[in-house]
Amino acid sequence: MSLSTDFSRTDPGHDDLHRRGLNRRGSLALLLSLGLPLAQAQTELTDLARIRANGVLKVAVYKDNPPFSDGPANDMQGLDVALAGALAKQLNLKLALLPFDAGENMNDDLRNMVWRGHYLGYGPADIMLHVPVDKYLIQENRQALIFAPYMRQVQVLLHDKRTLPQVDGPDDLKGHALAAERGTGAASVLMGHGGGMLRSQVKLYHSGIEAASAVVRGEVAAAYVLRSQAEAALAILKPASTSLTLTSMSLAGSPANGWPLGLAIKAGNKELGQAIEIALKELRISGEMLAIFKQQGMTLTAP
Repeated sequence: MSLSTDFSRTDPGHDDLHRRGLNRRGSLALLLSLGLPLAQAQTELTDLARIRANGVLKVAVYKDNPPFSDGPANDMQGLDVALAGALAKQLNLKLALLPFDAGENMNDDLRNMVWRGHYLGYGPADIMLHVPVDKYLIQENRQALIFAPYMRQVQVLLHDKRTLPQVDGPDDLKGHALAAERGTGAASVLMGHGGGMLRSQVKLYHSGIEAASAVVRGEVAAAYVLRSQAEAALAILKPASTSLTLTSMSLAGSPANGWPLGLAIKAGNKELGQAIEIALKELRISGEMLAIFKQQGMTLTAP
């Protein structure tokens, strides 16, 4: 199977997918008419046909991951939640979110939520969102198909121009109070730069949004966070000041161009993957993808 991550590539059209869906539903009805149990009848169907027969798209999203997926399970908010809803609607399915706690690493998350299921008895989902489209991750997880990037994560410096008029590099940050998200790569490279010359200036926060919010409130001069987190903080707090700005700043150990985020499904679910690519393409062409990002106060970046 070879699914494209290039949204310009043409895929099977709606009519073709619709006809196959009708054929699969007809096959299901025939199997049921022969007296076969539903579970046994569904084993005769393809991956996408089983999902359509159930009428529900199960999408795995991270808990406590603002601005992408956050809040109580029955009222989660964020960009990934909105995107999951748009994908389900595009596929004419109902959405069922499967929120989960991050494991020790991405390999654990893919195993628990994509291809095997969690040992506690939940999962896997049909789709998992917020997966780095990374060649090493892909090579280590052959049981999952990682594809269809929908945005790019980039680290930026949110700073107040009244305190830091211009930042050409990390040396310009000396003597200023800084913020970062605890336990992240951004925090590590910021605190480790130059043998730790900035370490004593860095205050760690629970989330990148909280770190960025500290800049808006004037508690620190700058925050080194993801662009998505900085934009979300600005959208939430709506500062009257126009002195806040985002500056690209690459540090050693941090990817200069960021990394793309995409989806993951169980390897071999070919029809589901094709349907997802078609749905994402249409969301982009129609402008709905752009609208989703704007509603979250975020910039739609090319993956």
